[in-house]
Amino acid sequence: MGTFLVFLLGLVMFAVLLFLLASVAFGRGEEMAPAPPDSTPVELPDDRPVRGDDVRGVRLSVAARGYRMREVDWVLQQLAEALDDRDRQLSELLDAGADPPGAAAYDEAGRADA
Repeated sequence: MGTFLVFLLGLVMFAVLLFLLASVAFGRGEEMAPAPPDSTPVELPDDRPVRGDDVRGVRLSVAARGYRMREVDWVLQQLAEALDDRDRQLSELLDAGADPPGAAAYDEAGRADA
């Protein structure tokens, strides 16, 4: 009977140690605080079109199991390059005196005409 109790006590101590190790390794299960209403987690300009440097400057919050940083960074880099390419093409069109595609459909504030 004494051997069984020692074995049971050792098993319980091992389980507690394993639980503590897992808690340290994977965190305590806290959730991120909710974002305030009417806000976004990233800041992009509202007063002008988004440029490549704006996208490059975006920093997303990271969680232990949130996302693969390399993949998101790669996508943001591709988006920033596409925005730079778009801006360069629009600049070339405007310098040549041509109206950019869809220019007549927007007013000065960038809103679509009704």
